[in-house]
Amino acid sequence: MTAEREIHKLVPMKRRLRLPIVLSLHTALVLGSALWLPSKAECQTPAQRAAVENADTVSKIPRRTPEGKPDFSGMWQNPRAKGQRGENTTFDRSLMAPLKPGGEAFLEPRTGDARHDDPRAFCFPSGFPSNMLAAYPIQIVQSKDTMVIVHEFMRMTRIIPLDGRPHHSDIEPTYFGDSIGHWERNTLVIDSTNFKRWSLDDSHYANRNEYRMHSDALHTIERVHFVDDKTISYNLTIDDSKIFTAPWSEEFFMAFKPEWDKVGIYEFVCEENNRCPGGQCEGNK
Repeated sequence: MTAEREIHKLVPMKRRLRLPIVLSLHTALVLGSALWLPSKAECQTPAQRAAVENADTVSKIPRRTPEGKPDFSGMWQNPRAKGQRGENTTFDRSLMAPLKPGGEAFLEPRTGDARHDDPRAFCFPSGFPSNMLAAYPIQIVQSKDTMVIVHEFMRMTRIIPLDGRPHHSDIEPTYFGDSIGHWERNTLVIDSTNFKRWSLDDSHYANRNEYRMHSDALHTIERVHFVDDKTISYNLTIDDSKIFTAPWSEEFFMAFKPEWDKVGIYEFVCEENNRCPGGQCEGNK
């Protein structure tokens, strides 16, 4: 006996004529809902859709690796905001999420003690993201599995696997965090965790009352894609659950500088050229 006949056998006669209609309506609703489910693109804001479409425009990707991924290898200017004046790059306070209760520790006035105001006077690392924003050249070397970012300032070097592996769970907090990369079509996404509490940027040089310190809960997301053959978009998201009520992002741009290949990255040895040993600055000798 067929399944349809079995169903009719179980349904009273006066309802049998309605059953095919009910089943048909149910089938239509199921199929229709499947067809009407919003796509991932439809769930994105117009700005997010535009960013994805821009990143995926084939004509905007001037160089690719043998595996077909965008190739960011080369010499680059440090990240800079659109229309930025001056060389020093800092975060725009107006783009930051509000501070949460207890997040006031984010802002510390300078004390006059170099160990607090600028540990780099003792050759401590600048840390991430502060070091990445510094106004020095950046060299990127990219392979199938790894990206190496070398920043001339303090010779910052980040070695980033590109396979999307899990973060380490058994290491101490660090100045530059634990960075893992993965690809979202033509955008490289770098996710970093496991930071120690350190300076967020160099805003304190312009405003003594804005010594910005991220917490050890800092989580950053870098999104990198080509804008054109000479520019990449560098979008940096700051997620610090001890400081801010929500994650926030700022977009910077990096200019391609192939002419810098002739000289490359200069050696930067803080200990050898430290004019403020022990925090005691004696001028330029």
